[in-house]
Amino acid sequence: MTRSIIDHARAESESRGREAGLCPDCETETIVHDPDRGERVCEECGLVLTEDPIDYGPEWRAFNAQEHDELSRVGAPLTQSMHDRGLTTTIDWRNRDANGHSMSADKHGQLHRLRVWQERIRTKNAGERNLKYALSEIDRMVSALGVPKPVKETASVIYRQALDQDLIRGRSIEGVATSALYTACRKEGIPRSLEEVTAVSRVDQREIGRTYRYVADELDINLEPTNPRQFVPRFCSELDVDKDVESKAIEIIDETTNQGLHSGKSPTGFAAAAIYAAGLLCEETIPQRAVADTAQTTVVTVRNRYREQLEAIDQQPAT
Repeated sequence: MTRSIIDHARAESESRGREAGLCPDCETETIVHDPDRGERVCEECGLVLTEDPIDYGPEWRAFNAQEHDELSRVGAPLTQSMHDRGLTTTIDWRNRDANGHSMSADKHGQLHRLRVWQERIRTKNAGERNLKYALSEIDRMVSALGVPKPVKETASVIYRQALDQDLIRGRSIEGVATSALYTACRKEGIPRSLEEVTAVSRVDQREIGRTYRYVADELDINLEPTNPRQFVPRFCSELDVDKDVESKAIEIIDETTNQGLHSGKSPTGFAAAAIYAAGLLCEETIPQRAVADTAQTTVVTVRNRYREQLEAIDQQPAT
């Protein structure tokens, strides 16, 4: 009984020591990892805490992406951006066997027929055909906008939810797909304006805005208003302005938004005006037309907003 209590106390002490990063024997913070032996050892007393860890990675090494793809023995991970989540088989178009040898002409015709039937049976009903077309539209727009893969995954999930709740009825597939992408951009914090999304879509801006509000309301998606400062780095990069101008523009936006000056105004127009105002204060010439074209807004908007911003921060450009 006494030995059992001692062992239990020692186990608890070792557990607390591991959680605190201390050696359970000498209670010092000298635990190091030995990569050659695969052990965690205390430098002070030599106690081996863990040994022979299980490596769940592949037993082979790859030094570039091509070698990784060639040596990998598993398929691609599941993805929401494909209607079947990437689970179905794809028949390669190169007409080669497992050893890389070219097949005969008779086999070519047989493989072609197999590809046709494989493509047909991938979509079992109208819902899957709807989803397949919508996700291909999202993929096309994502490529045109140059947004990262997580945005595509999020947009695909939003469209799937809209389809499951029958929100597509009475609306175009392109409209719902575009609104899902715009929602995903805002949800992931990727600065893309409604005008930019409309430019790569096949529906007009009014329909996108109306569908976006409807889908967000039905799916209970609550999004914060877009902060104009999110657009500043991209606009400054396209305009090729100095870093001082970018920093000053962000400073102007922070100060004016704290005063509530941005309320009810277009975030892209507000960001463009801040960049123009920052250029004046930093004595760097930036044409109003260039700023307006970059932000896809009008020169009048830039002119009105930058004057309001300069008045709000009580600064005037050097004459």
